Amino acid sequence: MDVMAVLSAPSASRAAKPRTSASKRVQNRAAYLFVTPFFIALIALVLLPLGYSAYLSLYREQIVGGVSFVGLENYITAFSDPKFLEGLGRVTTILLVQVPIMLALSLLFALIIDSDRLRASKFFRLAIFVPYAVPSVIATLMWGYLYGGEYGPIAQLGATLGLPTPDLLSQEWMLTSIMNIITWEFVGYNMIILYASLRTLPTEVFEAARMDGAGAFRVAWSIKIPAIRPALLLTLIFSIIGTFQVFNEPSLMYKIAPNVIGASYTPNLYAYNLAFVNQQVNYAAALAFFLGIVIMVVSFTVQNTIERRNQKAMG
Repeated sequence: MDVMAVLSAPSASRAAKPRTSASKRVQNRAAYLFVTPFFIALIALVLLPLGYSAYLSLYREQIVGGVSFVGLENYITAFSDPKFLEGLGRVTTILLVQVPIMLALSLLFALIIDSDRLRASKFFRLAIFVPYAVPSVIATLMWGYLYGGEYGPIAQLGATLGLPTPDLLSQEWMLTSIMNIITWEFVGYNMIILYASLRTLPTEVFEAARMDGAGAFRVAWSIKIPAIRPALLLTLIFSIIGTFQVFNEPSLMYKIAPNVIGASYTPNLYAYNLAFVNQQVNYAAALAFFLGIVIMVVSFTVQNTIERRNQKAMG
């Protein structure tokens, strides 16, 4: 009986192998079936439009001669286009001024809500996040009403109190007004990301630090903030991408103050007006690709610089 069992064992294992491989094939087919819609959407909605835009950016439509291949000439023109460069300078100002303020406020709110000293933390967390749920179109129209020099509540309050109020829709203040709208919209979004990262940290570390005499500020500065550096980097990259893609706010402000905001106030607004108003689709596609390259270079540079500093600090 023992000999027969030994002889029959290989055949049983060989019989089990086809079943196992068949089940794996079924699982693989099911996996491919589930991911197929994603790849179809990716190809149809991202890769094909990008490919077509790249194709358009290499051509130019002229009055005489029609559409002709110009290679990289549209990209070279973008380097010397004063309207595009001025818009690029404005979004760069937003990146250098508004983004640090917004992320600092987001971090501050996340740390305050994460602390045990704040009462009704759920209410404040929801209240800070709610502006992100407001569509940017509605938010811009609302702030445009608040900024109004004749009918706006800010100007009326200043007049009531006898205080001079600046014209927030003037050439001097328009960029600041737009930065304020963006900050109001996205502080809550970044706060939620940082707060979620803070909630994953082990509480034992904080308790040990408090037992050693560390105060709330010391715990936040020396433990919490270094521990959520990946989340901070993520919000920074998202903010860089969003800054160079600013469109809704200047587009609606253009209707409120057309003499202040032109058709090329930001690169995205400029490309939109070139494509859909002036019918210069080829040059608009080149500007869009050029802007995408700028975003990739800036994002990669910032990420690489921060990672190197972190490695030096840890080393």
